[in-house]
Amino acid sequence: MADPRGFLKVRDRQLPPNRPVEVRIQDWKDVHEQLPEGQPFLRAQAGRCMDCGIPFCHNGCPLGNLIPEWNDLVWRGQWADAIERLHATNNFPEFTGRICPAPCESSCVLGISQPPVTIKNVEVSIIDEAFERGYVTPQVPQRLTGHTVAVVGSGPAGLAAAQQLTRAGHTVAVYERDDAIGGLLRYGVPDFKLEKRHIDRRLTQMTAEGTRFRPNVEIGRDITWDDLRARYDAVVVATGATVPRDLPLPGRELDGIHVAMDYLHQANIVAAGGTVPDQITAEGKHVVIIGGGDTGSDCLGTALRQGAASVTTLAIGKRPPSHRTAEQPWPTDPVLFEVSSSHEEGGERAYLASTVAFIGGEGDDAGAVRHLRLARTEYLPDGTRAPTPGTEQDVPADLVLICMGFSGPETSALVDQIGVRVTRRSTVQRSADFAVGVPGVFVAGDAGRGQSLVVWAIAEGRAAAAAVDTYLNGLSELPAPVEATTQALRP
Repeated sequence: MADPRGFLKVRDRQLPPNRPVEVRIQDWKDVHEQLPEGQPFLRAQAGRCMDCGIPFCHNGCPLGNLIPEWNDLVWRGQWADAIERLHATNNFPEFTGRICPAPCESSCVLGISQPPVTIKNVEVSIIDEAFERGYVTPQVPQRLTGHTVAVVGSGPAGLAAAQQLTRAGHTVAVYERDDAIGGLLRYGVPDFKLEKRHIDRRLTQMTAEGTRFRPNVEIGRDITWDDLRARYDAVVVATGATVPRDLPLPGRELDGIHVAMDYLHQANIVAAGGTVPDQITAEGKHVVIIGGGDTGSDCLGTALRQGAASVTTLAIGKRPPSHRTAEQPWPTDPVLFEVSSSHEEGGERAYLASTVAFIGGEGDDAGAVRHLRLARTEYLPDGTRAPTPGTEQDVPADLVLICMGFSGPETSALVDQIGVRVTRRSTVQRSADFAVGVPGVFVAGDAGRGQSLVVWAIAEGRAAAAAVDTYLNGLSELPAPVEATTQALRP
């Protein structure tokens, strides 16, 4: 454990400050201040981790991260040992430490009576220090097995599976339909949350280890799934859940209404120095974001940086409580009212707001959205929700962004070309060992699990890699997160 009396001496959480709002909305850089090496408060915060006997943070983290161990090592200043323990369970702590909502902190035992340990900040500090000190080096396999594996999709699940399989000695190629590797990390998450240099330096390590990357190749179109199976001994499907949930209401055909990923994808290309003809931009527009989750927050921060005239975020339900309620006891991961860095920067938030229709303009503006018709949400006796008649009002909207999540992966080519089956949740059907019922084909991440967290994607990538290694070699020494393996068969 760390400081035996640390949680008694330091009772408050302390996190790195954010850059001033008026400064950070002028660029796309990380919202956090760049603090000097060895943050003065970090050792004290790591020292708050106590000898709780049963560390529920292990269960809260799908990766099974050894959180008390690396908290102790940070408190002692043993950075090389800390990154070794962190990398033992997590391939990419630079991603989870930045964009994971940290369910481990919700289950921290200290959180019963005090603010929980700043686990996420300690985690990202370990990996950042490790890169700065040169502790992150390629782990080249000592021998090659002669087996080949294709990983389709380069998000966190695909990259985790690829790195594990490469280190096991297999020859691995990662296919990505976009022009750059990274999947949702690259084009779905804005730089102010995850600067792309963090992806690039990890790809440099993976390339040195032997992983091969094939961007600009769409499996199912450029190469059929059957051809891919013929070329490789095993295939891992890690394409994510990319089919957006739409909002088919009157006026949906109007110009200016877009799903979130179309908007964020273009914004990330431009932020990286690229150009997008007829880019969807919020500049000078009244923006309405339908959906109050992380994607909605990303759209808010992006719209503010593009110079939106106003931004309003709508949530159909009630405003969540600010603190745990009796219905959400420890150690569950509660749904709470949160203020992200984007919410700090501006915009308005409205709850119990049901969208009724999209309203176009007049004359030359008749084909473009100009207002959104809203009504107050009513909770019905059967638990469903509906607009309350007589409460309709119109709000200005020149750009509407639909941020309602994803219904599942794109499966038509998989079904047509190799006959995989699809569940009632529109995900790829799989067994407990991540196999899809087609010899040599496995699925990991959101494609098999449904829309989920980055930490689950990495956990499933690692577990699927162990399953593939077993399929190819008859056994495997690759570690597989218990949580990911036991939950592979979600209904």
